[in-house]
Amino acid sequence: MSDSSVEDNVHIGHLFGAIFLVAGTCIGGGMLALPLMTGLAGFIPSSVMLIVCWVFMTSTGLLFLEANIWLGSGKHIITMAQELLGSAGKWVTLVLYLYICYASLVAYVSVGSDLLLEVSFTGAITLNKTGACILFGLFFGVFIYLGTNTVGRINSLLIAGMVISYFGIVMLGTKEVSTHNLTLSRWGSSILAIPILLTSFSFQTMMPSLTPYLKGNVKYLRWAIILGTAIPLVAYLIWDWLILGIVPLEGEHGLRSAMQAALPVTRPLQYVVNNPWVYYLAGFFSFFALVTSFLGISLGLYDFLADGLKVAKRGMNKLWLTFVVFVPTIIFAIFVPNIFLAALDSTGGYGDAILNGIIPALMVWRGRYLFKKEGEQRLAGGKPTLLIIIIFSIFVVVLETVMRFK
Repeated sequence: MSDSSVEDNVHIGHLFGAIFLVAGTCIGGGMLALPLMTGLAGFIPSSVMLIVCWVFMTSTGLLFLEANIWLGSGKHIITMAQELLGSAGKWVTLVLYLYICYASLVAYVSVGSDLLLEVSFTGAITLNKTGACILFGLFFGVFIYLGTNTVGRINSLLIAGMVISYFGIVMLGTKEVSTHNLTLSRWGSSILAIPILLTSFSFQTMMPSLTPYLKGNVKYLRWAIILGTAIPLVAYLIWDWLILGIVPLEGEHGLRSAMQAALPVTRPLQYVVNNPWVYYLAGFFSFFALVTSFLGISLGLYDFLADGLKVAKRGMNKLWLTFVVFVPTIIFAIFVPNIFLAALDSTGGYGDAILNGIIPALMVWRGRYLFKKEGEQRLAGGKPTLLIIIIFSIFVVVLETVMRFK
C-alpha cells in the first residue's frame, strides 16, 4: 500500500498524537534531571552537547523506523532483533530493553510518589511512601490497560498541562536569570553529561507502538520522530538557560546539593525563586513531565512484552501484561529509594548507548547490506553514518564505565 493511500486512512489528529507521544516520552524525568548534570558544565557547553545528542537519538529513531517498516507493523524490537541480528542480538536486546524500561519506570514512580507525598502533607490526603508508590503506579497503569488510543488522548491533555506550566515558569523566572550564572564554561564536564542527555531524548522503546498507531504511514512516522524530538530540544535549551541562570551551582539550595540528594531540579528552583506561583507551577510541571514520560515508556514495555511472549493483547492477557509491567516497578520503587538520578544516568550510559545506538545501527547495516532489504533508506549517509553512530555509542559506554569505577 502506498504512503498516499495509507495517509488517507490516518487522521491528522493521530499524527499530532504520535508527535506528542514522542515528545512526552522525551520530556519527562530528563527535564527534571537535566540541569543537575549540565549545571556542572555551564550553559554554552551543555547546549552544544544537547544538540549533538539530539542528532544522535533522532538518527537512531529513524534507523528503528527503517527496520520496523521492513518487518511490518506490529513487530516490536525483540522480533526485529531476532530477524536481523539472530539469537544473540535477540537476547542482548531483551535484557537491555527490560533494563532501560524498568529502571526508568522505577525512577518515575519513585519521584511521582514523592510528589503525591507533598500533596498529602498539605492535609488533603494521608499517604506513606509505600501507598504513594502503589497509587501512582496503579492509577496510571489503568490507561496502559485501556490501550494506545486512550494513552494518546490522555497524553495530549497531559502535554497541554505541561506546556502551560512550563511557559508559566519561564515567564515568571526569566526576569530572575543572572547572566553571571551563565558564564560558567567547563567543556570537560559537558562530556560527562552525555549519558543523562541521551536519556533526555530516549523514546525508541515505544517507537514500534507508533507504527500500528499511524497505520504504517512512513511519512507521518518520520514527522512524528523528527518533530517529536525537536520539540524537546527547544524546550530543553530554554529550560537549561532558565535553571542555570537562576539556580546557583553551589550552596545549600544549589544544583550540586540537589544532585547529591537525588532531587528533581524543581526543588531548588522552588527555594531560590521567592514566588508562590513558581512553587505551584513547578509542582504541576514535575507531575506532567513525569507522567507523560511514564506513559510512553510503559506503553512501549507493554507492547514489547506482548510481542516477545507472543501474547494477544485482549481479554485476560491485557490484565496479565499490565500486571507484569507495573507490579515489579512498584516493588522496586518502594524498596530502592533515591534511585531517580542514578537510574536515569545508567539507562543513558548503557541502555541508550547500546539498545538505542549500536543495536539499530547493526540491524540496518545487516538489513541493507547483508539481507538486501528493499525500501527507501530512512537515514542518509550510508555506511559512514552507521559507523559514526556505533563509534559514538561505544564511547558513551566506555565513559559510563569509567565514571562508575573511577
